[in-house]
Amino acid sequence: MKPTALALAALLSATALAGPVLAQAPAAFGAYKPQDDYAQQVVTSFYLPMRDGTKIAVSLHRPAINGKAVDTPLPVIWHHTLDIEKAGLRDADPKASTDRFSLPELTRAGYVVAVVARRGNGASFGARRGYEDFTEGFDAYEITEWLAAQPWSDGKVGMYGCSNTGEAVMHALIARPPHLKAAFAGCFAWERYDGHTRGGIISQYGTGPVRTLEDDLKATPVQGDDDRAQLRQAAEEHLKSTNLLELMKSMPYRDSWSPLVMAKFWGEVSIGAYLSQLKDGKVPLYIQGGWYDDFRTEGLIAQANLPDQARIVIGPWRHCLNDGFDLRAEQLRFFDHYLKGKTTGIETDAPIHYFTVGAPKGQEWRSARAWPRPDAANRLFLSADTLAPKAPARAKASTVTVDYAPTCPPDPVKPNFGPFVQPCHPATASFVHTGPRLAADTEMTGTPLADLWISSTAPEQPVFAYLEDVAPDGTVTVISEGRQRASLRKVVPATWDTIGTPWRRSRTEDHQPLKAGEPVKVSFDMLAVSYVFKAGHRVRIAVSGAEPRERGRIETTPAPTLTLHTGGDTPSSVTLPFGTAQ
Repeated sequence: MKPTALALAALLSATALAGPVLAQAPAAFGAYKPQDDYAQQVVTSFYLPMRDGTKIAVSLHRPAINGKAVDTPLPVIWHHTLDIEKAGLRDADPKASTDRFSLPELTRAGYVVAVVARRGNGASFGARRGYEDFTEGFDAYEITEWLAAQPWSDGKVGMYGCSNTGEAVMHALIARPPHLKAAFAGCFAWERYDGHTRGGIISQYGTGPVRTLEDDLKATPVQGDDDRAQLRQAAEEHLKSTNLLELMKSMPYRDSWSPLVMAKFWGEVSIGAYLSQLKDGKVPLYIQGGWYDDFRTEGLIAQANLPDQARIVIGPWRHCLNDGFDLRAEQLRFFDHYLKGKTTGIETDAPIHYFTVGAPKGQEWRSARAWPRPDAANRLFLSADTLAPKAPARAKASTVTVDYAPTCPPDPVKPNFGPFVQPCHPATASFVHTGPRLAADTEMTGTPLADLWISSTAPEQPVFAYLEDVAPDGTVTVISEGRQRASLRKVVPATWDTIGTPWRRSRTEDHQPLKAGEPVKVSFDMLAVSYVFKAGHRVRIAVSGAEPRERGRIETTPAPTLTLHTGGDTPSSVTLPFGTAQ
């Protein structure tokens, strides 16, 4: 049912849940449990030289029987990560298949697993030039083809990765090694500038690891390096790696040239820039996301741009976690089909599986063919302290002094650092607009948009918007958050599908510093959601000029005043995704 705009209450109640809105996900989803083939694995580790002579550390996990690796050629799955694992004989752990996925445990299902330390990391030699760049992509090509050619390999290779290793998977896909037949990648940036400096604002993640020589000497050495002499040599080479925070600071615009890497690095490393190569490669891709992860919209954009080869699962998880969900089962369902040719049901599934937070028990998991686009019928206007279906006829301006030291209350849920840090309600120096109490449970599934008219006494003014759930007892839950540097507000069409969200090119020539007192329109998306607001709760929008998680903040003295303009010729509004995916 489409909501109307006659009144806010009608708008909200028109989409109230009335039982299941979609067919239940196929029975095999998240519940694929083939019989284990092997209870043991033998782990060896060694150096694999690359084209330039750089030695890359590899730990190889092979299924074993009675302490001896099996000779039968098997498909290989590998992880391009930061460290290798210790060598030796070990029993596979069946408990490692649920909440905390462990890639080496896939030996139980008849796969050879390789864990590879990227150059400049762990026991591998070399220096990290940037952050998953072409150098590492070329390494991935060589490693994939080497794995495919070994006598214990049947020539079919898959990859796994999440976060920085998820982006490493995507760069391997761009390099297009012929024997890479399936890839599972989680929580990565489709477009690096948008993912790591979302809205032109440096986020709290993506600038590590920053390690000392002593830190690197704690890595796992390869077999035979008992005195850690080679590990020390590798660690000394790592000291030449680029400082990633300084790299981001050196590139405030999408087309910035950085002297640290001698390149326009954002364009070099952005997945979306190589869309045609990804499509031509036709490698099946499974994307992992989470409703409490900052990369969830990036994953949905990736799936939308690769509709014939990509699928996505989004659960109620933080960055790269899968609490309460058997991710190994879903990965096996994917790899068993594309690497072993088994019929697992994944070949006929809808490409999108997502969890609706707050849905009736047993109806949380949904499936869809496409992620919903923003619908103008769901537009609400900021009016006084409320949300209204029509813009106020008279313009109004409200002003706060930006708080340069915003804080969040302690987060009891762990992990809660770096990419796991969650947004919180801006308790000070913010504008708050609250809707009426909901008459019935109301679902939002899609991507919220903000169109805000602001002015500032500072030429560089970040703007943050929060979608919040206010419970009857006053408890506030942040459902989504968006951010945009106002001086990079120019919206242009993107060269890829942005699932209906506004895209800022953010090149040097697009930089438009604010003029004191002059209102400008800043349009940006908040992160995608699927959430049920309960009856009696209220929908709220908060807006502020600073955020605890931003880094590299440009500050002025005294702190600037931020003005939010509403009504008249400056009708600030939000578009909220009432309804469900299809």
